[in-house]
Amino acid sequence: MIPTLSPQKRAAMKLSLVPGVGPRIYQDLVQRFGDPLSVFSAAPSELRSTPGVGPKLLAALLQADELTNVDQELALCGEHQISLLATSDDDYPRPLQDIPDPPPLLYLRGNLLPTDAIAIAIVGSRHATHYGSTQAERLAGGLARAGITVVSGLARGIDKAAHRGALAAGGRTLAVLGSGVLNIYPPEHDKLAQDVIAHGALLSEYPPQKPPSQGSFPQRNRIVTGLSLGVIVVEASERSGALISARHALEQNREVFAVPGSVDSRNSRGCHRLIRDGARLVETVDDVLEELGPLVEGVTTDNGAEVRHPAELKLSEMERQVLDAIPTEPATIDTVVASSRLPIHNVLATISVLEMRRLVRRLGGQRLVRL
Repeated sequence: MIPTLSPQKRAAMKLSLVPGVGPRIYQDLVQRFGDPLSVFSAAPSELRSTPGVGPKLLAALLQADELTNVDQELALCGEHQISLLATSDDDYPRPLQDIPDPPPLLYLRGNLLPTDAIAIAIVGSRHATHYGSTQAERLAGGLARAGITVVSGLARGIDKAAHRGALAAGGRTLAVLGSGVLNIYPPEHDKLAQDVIAHGALLSEYPPQKPPSQGSFPQRNRIVTGLSLGVIVVEASERSGALISARHALEQNREVFAVPGSVDSRNSRGCHRLIRDGARLVETVDDVLEELGPLVEGVTTDNGAEVRHPAELKLSEMERQVLDAIPTEPATIDTVVASSRLPIHNVLATISVLEMRRLVRRLGGQRLVRL
């Protein structure tokens, strides 16, 4: 079944298909003219005065109907159950809307869930050592068991290990491609891609059949980090593309983590440099959860609990019970004891744990507040 698009979303798709229109130019054009539909009704002189629009791109914009085939792309999406998400859609990933250059259109195979807002990216060398693959798989599995979605790029090496670790733990994983979602690269990861679709999603800003190009992989890295609360770099040489992901994460105000390796391993030099520059050294999943701040918006988990901070995913039943009894407005410990219906000594001990995890704060005078 061919997806039916509104005129505005159809214009968004056409604009994204125009040769030479990348995320930055797309955003500049939409900001200048208000929406994608208005771009195509703008006068040539107005288009020409937009930063980044030279003679070649101007000609492409004026010939957009001849250079693009929206109906053909839509038929392909319908045939392969590919969803289209524009930045204006309610189900467009909220974290991506906050980055400087969000992809104007996302092609999606699989499904996104609200809980995918609690995600961590794992990236690293395509030429991973046994140590690197083992650490990536171990950390991905631990994150998945904690209820965190693992994001990576479906590449060889560390990316593959991260996806495999999340899947083996029964968790969710998202793969952001540097090619179209029907053009799996590398080809030998086709089975892995199918597993990701069944337990998460493949995403790309490129048309479904677009082959990979040299520049598309660094470009996709901003989406990998943009979908995530932070990025863990596992094995990266001094010139690794994973360091580009770390830079994107910093620009997007995401946390950067790095796994240390052997001092004589070239694959660990990039990670060691990140640690020297202030990245958090990671040994366990708890190192990640302790560093993450509160979420922009609360996320409701499958069991109905509202999570406001990723560290809540590791709480025991009693810790969760006490936390739920603490309001976001100042309350006394007696109020928390009464609300939780737990013995006071259990509540006091649990509050200390929650305070160490930066989920609550004592205000003095036997009062506290949930953060």
